[in-house]
Amino acid sequence: MNIKIFTAALLFASAAAAQAQGWQPDRPIRIVVPYPPGGSSDIIARAISQPLSEALKQNVIVDNKPGANGNTGSDSVAKSPADGLTLLMCDVGALAISPSVYLKLPFNPSKDLKGVAMLAYSPHLLVVHPSVKANNLKELVALSQTSKIDFAVTAMGSAPHLAGVAVEKATQAKWEYIPYKGGAQAVGDTVAGQTHVVMNGMLATLPFVQSGKLKVLGVSKKTRVPLLPDVPTIAEQGIAGFESGTWQGMLVPAGTPQAVVDRLSTELSRIIQSPEIKSRLASQGAEVATMTPAEFGPFFERERVKWAKVVADGNVKLD
Repeated sequence: MNIKIFTAALLFASAAAAQAQGWQPDRPIRIVVPYPPGGSSDIIARAISQPLSEALKQNVIVDNKPGANGNTGSDSVAKSPADGLTLLMCDVGALAISPSVYLKLPFNPSKDLKGVAMLAYSPHLLVVHPSVKANNLKELVALSQTSKIDFAVTAMGSAPHLAGVAVEKATQAKWEYIPYKGGAQAVGDTVAGQTHVVMNGMLATLPFVQSGKLKVLGVSKKTRVPLLPDVPTIAEQGIAGFESGTWQGMLVPAGTPQAVVDRLSTELSRIIQSPEIKSRLASQGAEVATMTPAEFGPFFERERVKWAKVVADGNVKLD
């Protein structure tokens, strides 16, 4: 390489890195969680808000803005100024599903939002109220064919809902889907015995399993999880290759300068991998799963394609 070209490229890269490191927000930062409090995205947003505030020397506010399976809050971020002051913390799977299940969306997730950093993953747990007379997936399927089984869903068209649809289709189970506005409400009603079964991210669901308020029948991961070593995967119970889960990621409006995105990505990845937060999440069944902005886009597209097939196979459409 020509020495002048090499030097110019080196100077450009150094300047870009300095610009990203030098970005300093001049007003409070708002993390929009498009779900009610108590769900997986909310838990992670609140875990990282104080460390992010300290890193950026600015107040960080968590703002729950639920509605339409996360689309209301996501749309508000997509239409916010692209200045790095409004962030979206959400289930990336749900965001990737929306274009397939909703006939009309007020925004285009692929075009109007930009991925900053993937932060964590937790598999779905298939859990039932302790009164349900089933101890594994096979018994639950058999029970559903003779009795009415109310299946609580975090929201129609959400990843847990479509995971339930996939299980139903693969096993000939029969669920009566009961929609909620978030995972915390769906799990709460199952704990109370208002519904029989729910699938939800392990991060928000595991405490109820550990306390005996819910009975776990399966985990939606390729391999068993260390916190529940005796619980078989759904794949082990007859649905080969079955895997689903909740991916938490941070996004910003599409026009946000790359230098700002890079600074946020660097800080968020460092925070989520800190020993304190990493161990806290691990104790609740979530894995730190970081991705750079460059990796985020292709991952989102793979999720969109994967869930589009489930939507088509299950003929799931929402207004």
